[in-house]
Amino acid sequence: MLNRTCTYLLIMGLSLLAIWPAVGQGSSDYGSGLKFNLNPEGNRYVRFIIWNQIWFRSMDLNPGSAVNGVPTDHSTDIMARRARMLAYAQITPRYLILAHFGINNQTFATGGGSGTTGTGGYGAGKKPQIFFHDFWNEYAVVPAGKTPDGRTIKNTLYIGAGLHYWNGISRMSSASTLNFLAVDAPIINWPLIDNTDQFARLFGIYAKGKLGKLEYRLNYNKPFATNLTPPMAGTVTTPNVAVDNNGVSKMSAGGYVEYQFLDQEANVLPYKVGTYVGTKRVFNIGAGFYNQPGGTQSYVSESASTTSGNKQEHTVSLMAIDLFADLPIGDKNKNMALTAYSVYYNYDFGPNYLRNISIANPATSDPTFTGQRALAGAGNARAFVGTGSIWYTQAGLLLPKAKEKPKMRVQPFAAYTYKNFEALGKAGNYYDVGCNFYLDGHHAKITPQYSTRPIYTAPGTISGNKGEFILQAQVYL
Repeated sequence: MLNRTCTYLLIMGLSLLAIWPAVGQGSSDYGSGLKFNLNPEGNRYVRFIIWNQIWFRSMDLNPGSAVNGVPTDHSTDIMARRARMLAYAQITPRYLILAHFGINNQTFATGGGSGTTGTGGYGAGKKPQIFFHDFWNEYAVVPAGKTPDGRTIKNTLYIGAGLHYWNGISRMSSASTLNFLAVDAPIINWPLIDNTDQFARLFGIYAKGKLGKLEYRLNYNKPFATNLTPPMAGTVTTPNVAVDNNGVSKMSAGGYVEYQFLDQEANVLPYKVGTYVGTKRVFNIGAGFYNQPGGTQSYVSESASTTSGNKQEHTVSLMAIDLFADLPIGDKNKNMALTAYSVYYNYDFGPNYLRNISIANPATSDPTFTGQRALAGAGNARAFVGTGSIWYTQAGLLLPKAKEKPKMRVQPFAAYTYKNFEALGKAGNYYDVGCNFYLDGHHAKITPQYSTRPIYTAPGTISGNKGEFILQAQVYL
């Protein structure tokens, strides 16, 4: 473990040397990107965004893991974290349509299309299925712009409908995947992901806009159906445990509001920026919520001596409060900046609810393993979300511009996550440290990151930590 950690840190140090000669090969000025105007004024247009994030990973696996049927405690791979395309059209100043599609999490062994297994042209991990992440229509009731006498319209209202990303709970619940500060989101910001939503999206209607410096987004959605069977309960050793089972799914409501004290952020699209790389002066405070009646179920026993019981529905109630700052510091000519984000989540999914998750897990359970397994399962799985609380904080420092290579920017960062879930009985600590090497802003960057996660082997018992090194290469146009 120590040798691997030293190797990861060495790779992070060498990454800067490896990419330094490539400075200047990116676009000189991205501007408005791949945008095609439909009229001379430019207020009717179609814009395309294309991006690709490739990961090199070297990770310690949870006890009891096997990769392609071979027992192992470590895995190294190269994978596609995201390969996507987004297009939206402002048909008139009042009408907008957006489509966003692509793939996620394709590895050498997992992430392939439905039915891809074994060996051959449709073997495990091959031919992933492209699907829609977003597809919505929008109408401007009170559009942004200026009044006939030249005054800026400060209060706006837009209404939309479809498979959308105008999420509630927190700023990071609508995070852009193009401009993270860390190598990725902590995923806790998408607590429903691929359970009652489709990759953090829901079918519904939304309202968005601004009231002066207050930006808001509200939604009313139909969650996807879930039907997990609650485990039986009735004794101290088998407590009531809520699982995702929403029956005839009830509508959900959510929203997020934030007060933008300094520079005002654009809200044409829902995607929130992780770091502006010294180009804006932002300080926001926000709060949000999500509520779905009857979103989970558990058994409530008739007595402590029986294994039968009655099902009880529970309201999924999620809340958050957060703070985002992206501020220039020091000499303006050096263009240094401090980026910081902190969020507190309070999640209530019902009694003892716990969901484990992994990102592009290459491993499955080893049936021959006789030791103490991780509660989260095999591979790089960990306790994801549950009834309880989470505190997540990240910060990064944009270092001064280099006189000889001003386009090249370096931004070390660190992140910390504290998870305290009812079902686990003991809080866990998660750490991330890394650095962004910007070749051309977020349009071309390389990011190494090393992360640790606690390994729960029983409720209330943490049996050490496991590490994971990621080296990401990102380009977007």
